[in-house]
Amino acid sequence: MADLFDTGDAGESGGHRPLADRLRPRTISEVIGQHKVLGPDAPLTVMLGSGALSSLIFWGPPGVGKTTIARLLADETDLHFVQISAIFSGVPELRKVFDAAKMRRRQGQGTLLFVDEIHRFNKAQQDGFLPHMEDGTILLVGATTENPSFELNAAVLSRAQVLVLERLSIDELEQMARRAEQELEVDLPLQPDARAALLEMADGDGRALLNLIEQLVAWKVDGKLDKTALAARLMRRAAQYDKGGDAHYNLISALHKSVRGSDPDAALYWFARMLEGGEDPRYLARRITRMAVEDIGLADPQAQAVCLQSWETFERLGSPEGELALAQAVTYLALAPKSNAAYVAYKGARRAAKETGSAPPPKHILNAPTKMMKEQGYGDGYAYDHDAEDGFSGQDYFPEGVARQALYAPVERGFERELKKRLEYFAKLRSKRGGAE
Repeated sequence: MADLFDTGDAGESGGHRPLADRLRPRTISEVIGQHKVLGPDAPLTVMLGSGALSSLIFWGPPGVGKTTIARLLADETDLHFVQISAIFSGVPELRKVFDAAKMRRRQGQGTLLFVDEIHRFNKAQQDGFLPHMEDGTILLVGATTENPSFELNAAVLSRAQVLVLERLSIDELEQMARRAEQELEVDLPLQPDARAALLEMADGDGRALLNLIEQLVAWKVDGKLDKTALAARLMRRAAQYDKGGDAHYNLISALHKSVRGSDPDAALYWFARMLEGGEDPRYLARRITRMAVEDIGLADPQAQAVCLQSWETFERLGSPEGELALAQAVTYLALAPKSNAAYVAYKGARRAAKETGSAPPPKHILNAPTKMMKEQGYGDGYAYDHDAEDGFSGQDYFPEGVARQALYAPVERGFERELKKRLEYFAKLRSKRGGAE
């Protein structure tokens, strides 16, 4: 996959040159955006200034200049630039690339190998880069839209620095639009609201913006288009969302944390973003129900019922009407009192069970259906709670030899405020009647 300003051989063919090719920066200083990696004290600036460029992994969305920066790094360091795509390359192609790089090295010429979509190479293919990176045959610059921590081998990551490239801001896209107007020697035929809408349509993707501008200029319209007229002619760029990739996990994390943070507006926004990206509403229904269990818990026992009812409503209504029920559940959860006390207690109980997993229950709470079991002491000393004062015996139900643990600590919010009072009440009675604390 080509990146921003990437043209292959278009510049040498003498035919039509896309606007993205014509505006390709010729020096690092001409690159728009990416100040965190190209600013005065940023990593690439420091590397170039010291003459010690290392292997790199560029992680960022499409159209932000990954290929362009890689090309310019090769120019700045007098390295031969070679570009391959993991989508179209296999072991034979890689072998040819490495052999050619070795030949160049013997002739005193280094090679910067740019690998687009590097995360699509499997583990064995990624391992194949290692010896050539270590002996200096290649300087690897990989580009990926996926989280390198999940998609790239630890061995590759240990030999390369990961640099994060960001979506272009509206101001940076405006700079790019002005460069395009200078190159084309025209003013875009847009009213101010339409120009703002055009920049929004690009959604942080510089290449997408230049493609939209190229279409716009080709129309040769009279006058200036308003926002409505522009929207009728141009389709908004689809939002970046991969249901199996990093964006999926980022957005569900944003939704979950917005609910936990009691922000219904942000929660509804992220919920809508996932739906717009094509997420399965049933996945969202399941995750929303999990939020009720994990973050609302017993502070509002009704929250789980609201989620399950919304899920059932979706199944009966279908899409798109059923999504409204899920949205209502999201809103309810965001505004519900929050407690993870039951969740923490459950995890503590699981941890304690692993540590004392062989300890049997105390004999006084075991049934004795046979004479032999009675002779063994099963059931001896059991106090039937309904016969006790206040319906509470205060006996210890933990295994013998295992100290009583206070796992559940309800909060002073919602219904758990009432549960906290009950817990304290039973603790006081247990203390009075000699039960273990």
